[in-house]
Amino acid sequence: MIKVDKLTKTYDGVDVLKQISLSIKDNEIFGLLGPNGAGKTTTLECMEGLRHFDNGSISINGLSPNQALKKGLIGVQLQNSSLPENINVQDLLQLYCHWQKKTLNHDLIETLKLKPLYEKLYKNLSTGQKRKLHLALALISNPDTVFLDEPTAGLDVQSRHDLHNQIRALKKQGKTIIIASHDMSEVQSLCDRVAILVNGVIHAVDSPNVIISKDNYTNVMEVKFDKKINALDIKHATYITNKGDYQCFQVHDLHSTLEELTKYMAENKVILQDMVMTKPSLEERFIQLTKE
Repeated sequence: MIKVDKLTKTYDGVDVLKQISLSIKDNEIFGLLGPNGAGKTTTLECMEGLRHFDNGSISINGLSPNQALKKGLIGVQLQNSSLPENINVQDLLQLYCHWQKKTLNHDLIETLKLKPLYEKLYKNLSTGQKRKLHLALALISNPDTVFLDEPTAGLDVQSRHDLHNQIRALKKQGKTIIIASHDMSEVQSLCDRVAILVNGVIHAVDSPNVIISKDNYTNVMEVKFDKKINALDIKHATYITNKGDYQCFQVHDLHSTLEELTKYMAENKVILQDMVMTKPSLEERFIQLTKE
């Protein structure tokens, strides 16, 4: 369990973090979201033991962040990492193992597909290869908790997919993973719970689906019939607009709306040609919260 209680951080008289409190459960993937300047990276760095904070407390399984870091109980993949350009991948891995007093986990190397890169210099790695190497270095101590700051930034679609699978595999191994990301679809797909940070204040903490569904943030149904229907006859959905041949409704009660549509089609001899149900996204909800 990770507990953050009334965490405060000030830069040049400006409160960047304003008494943040969080509880992160063991073996969950937890996402930290926020616009630029919200304090995401500062929060992570305080939790990682890499930055001093002014007030409040942080406990990682009963230890301070510095104690957990020294014991190798946390692994960190920074948003930006600088490693020697003219050292090859194998030497980097061996060097980190020496620092951590660990033997190299060959299963980890196999999973991340790093062995073919052993002789390649760091400066010649692609962005995706560097991300995988950084993750491997963060995992060398076999930590219980892993911090990932923008883990898939700059990756192509396949590399992003592969890294997501590796993050899910870490969860299956019993690890706790904390992710800071601007990629809402990534967070919605991966995370058990998320916190939305705006101007140094936590505005919401819950599962992505719960955050999305709050305040009647409803699904949108786009329906195409062989002729236009009278939107006023659909009582459990609010007509929004037309998109070409499609009529769009905000659905308040899916079951009742489908019953009404079925009845309407039977009574008025209307044929349904297509239907698309769009769930609200975390990105839409995030934009709404940050505007508020």
